[in-house]
Amino acid sequence: MHIDLEKLSFGHADSDTRVFEEFSHRIEGPGFNALFGPSGVGKTTLARIIAGEMNGFSGKVASSGLSRILYTYNLERLPDWSGIGEHFKAVTPTSQTGFLNELTRIFGLDPYLESRYAQLSLGQQNRANLTRYLVQDFDVLIMDESLANVDEGTKKDIILLVKKRFPDRLFLYISHNVVEVSRYCKNILVVRRPDKSPQILTVSGFDDMGEQEPERETLERIMLEMMNAS
Repeated sequence: MHIDLEKLSFGHADSDTRVFEEFSHRIEGPGFNALFGPSGVGKTTLARIIAGEMNGFSGKVASSGLSRILYTYNLERLPDWSGIGEHFKAVTPTSQTGFLNELTRIFGLDPYLESRYAQLSLGQQNRANLTRYLVQDFDVLIMDESLANVDEGTKKDIILLVKKRFPDRLFLYISHNVVEVSRYCKNILVVRRPDKSPQILTVSGFDDMGEQEPERETLERIMLEMMNAS
């Protein structure tokens, strides 16, 4: 299971600045892979290209063993004409009803199923969006700052639940939080500017599965590698 980025190039139409310049990389699955790097380096652009939501690039995105790629992002909006529970039901297959109930309980959304999206806090909105995608059929789920504004304890519960439930799926996790990226991701793909070669460097993360707490020195070493690679 992998995604191949082959000689990918992209630049915005209204700017001479290149985002990517003929770079190639293989993203291996299953498990959590992070896209990490400073703002403006192209993480979201790359995610949307992989998800098939952006055109205008040259090169090729190919995959093996993958047929459905979903993309969810921070503050993705839900229509406000009904409660979030109705939105969940609309996308949840009957076979996944039990899992939906488990998600809403662990995500702390049970008391808010009748609430409209705009009535939720920012963290609740992000959890509601992520819930909608996890109950659908997917091979790859791209989570673009999907757990922003979520407290650390709930975030840990969510990530460990997702890992346990979907050991055979590929996740692309985008976050500016260097601690959570180093702790929860297996491969950390550090995206760099196009004047640097290679444009992506891979750092091995701790890949926390909930079996043991990582030592502080281990996470500090990984974080240092990440910063040196950027």
